[in-house]
Order: sequence, then C-alpha cells, then structure tokens
Amino acid sequence: MKRRGTSAAAAALAIVLAGCAPAAEPLPTGARLHTTPDAGPRAAFVEPGPRGVTVVDGDDWTLPASALPAANSGFFSEETSEDDLVLVHSVDVTWAQLQPVESGVVDRTATGEAQGMELARLDEQLAEPGDFWMRLFASAEGWAPAWVAEDCGVTTYGPDEDGQEHLPIWDECVWGHLLNAYERLFVDEGLAADPRLRFVYVPGAFDWAEFDYDIVSDAVAAGDLDADAYLAWYSQAWPDLADLFGDHANKLVFTGEDYPWGPFGAADDLLAADAVDAGLGIRNGITEVSNFHLSEAPSYGSHVQSDGHLVVDESLPIHAGDRIVATEHECFDDCGYATTDPYYAVRQANLKALQLRMNWMYVVPDDAYLTEYAEHWDWVRLSLGQTAETSSDAWAALRDAEDTFWIDEDFPGEWDAQPWVRNLERWLVQVDETGSVAHRTDVDVHTGDVEAENGTAHEGLSTDVGGGDTGFVFSVDERFAGAVEGGAVLKVTFLDEGTGSFRVETDAGDTVAVERTGSGRWRTATIALPAGAVGAEATRLRIALDDAADDLVVRFVRLIDPSS
Repeated sequence: MKRRGTSAAAAALAIVLAGCAPAAEPLPTGARLHTTPDAGPRAAFVEPGPRGVTVVDGDDWTLPASALPAANSGFFSEETSEDDLVLVHSVDVTWAQLQPVESGVVDRTATGEAQGMELARLDEQLAEPGDFWMRLFASAEGWAPAWVAEDCGVTTYGPDEDGQEHLPIWDECVWGHLLNAYERLFVDEGLAADPRLRFVYVPGAFDWAEFDYDIVSDAVAAGDLDADAYLAWYSQAWPDLADLFGDHANKLVFTGEDYPWGPFGAADDLLAADAVDAGLGIRNGITEVSNFHLSEAPSYGSHVQSDGHLVVDESLPIHAGDRIVATEHECFDDCGYATTDPYYAVRQANLKALQLRMNWMYVVPDDAYLTEYAEHWDWVRLSLGQTAETSSDAWAALRDAEDTFWIDEDFPGEWDAQPWVRNLERWLVQVDETGSVAHRTDVDVHTGDVEAENGTAHEGLSTDVGGGDTGFVFSVDERFAGAVEGGAVLKVTFLDEGTGSFRVETDAGDTVAVERTGSGRWRTATIALPAGAVGAEATRLRIALDDAADDLVVRFVRLIDPSS
C-alpha cells in the first residue's frame, strides 16, 4: 500500500459509522508557546483540583510542565515548520543525479527528479540549516544512471502504482554499483558521520523508495527470480549497508514491513525483522490504517497474546533508544484514503504508533491536522521515544477492534478471539478479574474508517452490573511504577451516561467519587490518587462503581507522574 499518491487519487472510500454516541471531542487548541527542540508542554496541565477531582469535556492530553521530548525523537517532514515543532527536513537525491557517469565521483551540482519532485543540487540542499533525513531514490528507471542497466545487462520490472519501471536491485551487479553509491555519498562525503543527519531510508527502492513487494513479485512472475536467489541477496544486503555505515549504522532505516504480501509465502513473512536484526531501524508507512496488519509486528517486537492484548518486547535492540522506529502520518484524507471523523482517525493512528513504541513521525502539518488538534499532537511529540522509566504517563485505550488481515491468515500462535484485538496499551494493562471483566460495547462503533480494511472498532469497554462486573482493573508496569516519585494522577475518559458515581480503589486507599451528570458526552476526570497508590510495590488500580450505579463505559485511562 502506498503512502502518497502523485497520480489521481482513488475514489474516497465510504465510511460507515455504527453506534450512536457523539464523536470524541478534543479540548481547545493550546497556545503556541515554544519553538525549540526541547520545548515542554504547550498547554497547562489539568490538575485534580482542591477536591481531588476535576472533570472536563472531551479528551484531556495535558502533561505536567516537567515533560520534555526524548533525545532521539521528533517530527520530520519534507520541510521544517518551527511553529509546529517539525524541525527535521528532507534531503532527497536520485542515484542518476549523484553518479550520472561511471566515475565513482559524487556530482554535488546536478539536479534530479523523483515522484514528481524537483530535487535541487546536493550542495544546495546541504546548505540549508538544521537537521535532516535522507532518501536516495535508486531503483526506478528514471532514478538510476543509464549506465547501470547497460553495464549489468538487466531489464526492468513493473510498472508500480505510479507507472514506473524498476531495476532489480537484488542483481549482484546492480547491488554492487548501488553499494558503491552509498559508500561514496555517506562515507567518502562524510554524510553518515554528519551529526545533522538523523537517518536515511534504505535501500532506495521501490515506489516512493518504500520497499514493497510488487516489483519483486513481477520478477518472480516473469520467471527471472526465485526464492533462493532473492533470499541470498536479502540476507547479505543489510549487513552490507550496516558495515558501510559502521558506527553510524543506527541511522539506517529499512522501509519494508512485516508480512509483506510477498511472492514467497511464509519465507518472506519475517524478513523485516531480519533487517532489524542486522542493526537497522524500521519504519511503517501506513499506521493511519491503525487496526490493519499491525497487530503482529515482529520487527517492532509487538505480538498478539492469546487474550488479544498486544505486548511489546522492549528488551530488543530496536528499542534501546539509539535506533529509528518511525512512521508516517499524513494520509488521513489523501493517498486514496478518507475519513469523516479526522480527529478520531488521527487519535487512533497516533495511539497505534505509540503502542509500537515509535520515536520518529513523518507529518505534513495541514494534512495531519497539527493545528486543529494541537494539544493532542503536543502529547504525541512528548511521548515519542519515551521509555517506562522516562515517560510522564502510562495509558490504556479500552476497545475491541478487528485486524482484518488475520481473518483468513494462519496466526503463528494462540489467539482466542482472532482477529479481534483487545485494547492499545502502553505500560498500563487492563486485566479481567472476577467482578471486573470488561465487556464490548456498541456506544461508539467505527467501521471502515480511513480504509475499508481498517475493519470495525468498538471504542470503550463497559462494566456489566447485572452480571456482577462492577469495575475495571489495571496493572501498572513495574518500571513505570518504580519511577513514580510523588503523588500520581489518574485521568479517566468515560461516557457520561446513566446515574451513580465511580472512584479508584488502590492499595493505599480509595479516591474521592466522580459523579456522573447524564450529559451524554465523553468527559475526562482527573483524579488524585492517595500517596503510595503507585510505586515499586503498588501496581494495581481498580476503577470501581459505587453501589446502585448504572453501567459505566470507559474509553481511555492515563496514569501520570506529575513529578516526572
């Protein structure tokens, strides 16, 4: 699937919205107060107040003033936008632009063209101030030097979705020449060591330099490529690049994906993880379609458990903090996708990206609604790249959503409710216990948002008073809990329907009650937890209904350490 369309956009997909609850409402846009890379929150933190609880309409994304961005994290785009704190711009070149003749020397004065973009001289691009990321557009017939195909005696395959034919970069001769280009540009010219270079997408193939399998499949269909030959090249390609970059190999970002619709069956399912194992970072281009194809994601260490929850193995090197774990969020109403509820689409895509522990995010300010949902995006910026020990918050988005990729696929493990995924969670896990089993609800149902394959999502989970389930239990990650230094705060986004109150039960005592008003709106309660409620030996919380209360629907729970 392609991220950006330069040809005519596909017809907008129909969006079916089942359910009757009002759409989620963001809080008003926060003031723009900072433009520095280490800027803290732009909106004031909503405190529990003197009574111990404050309730506001809509979602509440505020963070304490002490929250700061992670070191290796941020927004990137084609151009910087200081107002939006998008501070990393692109430097894009084609292979033909750099090596128009077979001399090995990099031409820093030639211009190029790729994907409808006019690419300025390398010298001119590098003269722009600020940090940058790079793409070397290499595989398309119009990107590669003409002498490469002639010297290697290869034909092209395609076309891709933009009508481009591509050289077989798996060919030993082609790959050798391309490695030479990478060496000349990044080693000899010193770009790999340049501290302004944050990362580079590799290998520079195929459409939009995104490593999809359409072209590989075309070569297989033509009888010119088999699994043995392809896998032999693939197993060596990423060590080749990592060796070239040496100490700067952590700047390399593989643009492929897990389970990539390749032509080799199960043999290509886990190849993205192999690239990561070779020392590269990873990037996904389609987390806007937030429910689809991203639940079982080995290259990110994310796996579906038997109960449908997602667990990320943060001990893997990809999450050590020095590599790139990236995504791109600009195709909510572009690239052939469409939504009738952009806030919902943006919110869910960002929650998914953070569940996968992303640290970098490509955005286009207008297309990503950065101004419209500034408070939410500020929370995302300050969340990217954080760890359980450094994050200001831990959270759980309560929901049941189907990953339609797995409807007809054999799952490599136990998954009782396949293809339904329970929740998106980050260091706070909702746990079913006797008397506290969470139930699917139809109060806020979305079907086919952004794209039909995105399936159906039931946002929020409910108690079942009649069945004896009168609360929700949460387990706090021990690392996050152990880092809490002061009194913690719990923010609970709930549907304000019915009567009765709820409170939070902790090992250190209960909180004050939150009264419902029957407004029918999504609201967020900020609740002060008792001293000692969260800590190294205190990791269990329960949102509990008071006696005679109606059922409660909760959609988002966020535990915050105001001292972080």
